[in-house]
Amino acid sequence: MSDTPLGRFCWYELMTTDPEAAKGFYGKVVGWSTETGEAGGQPYTMWKSGEQPIGGVMELPAEAAASGAPPHWIAYVSTPDCEATVAKVEKLGGSTTWGPMHVPTVGRFAGLADPQGAMFAVLESDEEAPMPGTDDAPPVGMFSWNELATSDWKSAWTFYRGVFDWSDAGDFDMGDMGLYQMFGNRTNVPDGAESVGGMFDKPAEMPVAAWLHYIRVADLDAAVEAVTANGGIVANGPMEVPGGDRVAQCIDPQGVMFALHATAD
Repeated sequence: MSDTPLGRFCWYELMTTDPEAAKGFYGKVVGWSTETGEAGGQPYTMWKSGEQPIGGVMELPAEAAASGAPPHWIAYVSTPDCEATVAKVEKLGGSTTWGPMHVPTVGRFAGLADPQGAMFAVLESDEEAPMPGTDDAPPVGMFSWNELATSDWKSAWTFYRGVFDWSDAGDFDMGDMGLYQMFGNRTNVPDGAESVGGMFDKPAEMPVAAWLHYIRVADLDAAVEAVTANGGIVANGPMEVPGGDRVAQCIDPQGVMFALHATAD
């Protein structure tokens, strides 16, 4: 067991059909750079916001593509004990899609699915969690919100709270779309305080349950223009959300969903 805290979103990995094109696209839209090093003796390219590593980019494995997996983002949630968390996921109705495995100097990790089929991963870091949680809002260039659209948010909330002990950060009524449940990291956010994400019942036309991850930008309109200018699609927005922040949901040139977020202040 490591000193890694439980329940923090700590790493974001893009599995794509064209890593080089993705590097250029996200660099122009959100200002990221990349750095190539090694992980477990294999080349690995990291996303960096300024000097802060925030995730990685890899080519979608051929076997995954052959089985029908589309290009996608996957978020890693921290845990002090990978095997124990995997066992809890399975006990609560989720499943393991790969791992657990260990990469020296990185840690133990596993790919998982919740009971409604949404994909995520867990990481027990060999060192400090790569993106330690704070009480402050994530700065520009970092992932700032994590949103689950699912077939049954109440069941999903029970599952994730059981696995990660996430705190209840309140909810709001979206009218015909139902309630939007927000959550925080138990390790740094008490019940009723600032949230790091939300979950809701997906619309009927959305085929599968999935996580959507938001990147904070300084100028949403400029970032949206960069999306379309560089071959992406704006699927929804820009729009204002409760609290005055603005968001836009987008698709990159390889077909991967992501979202942009600008704060009101």
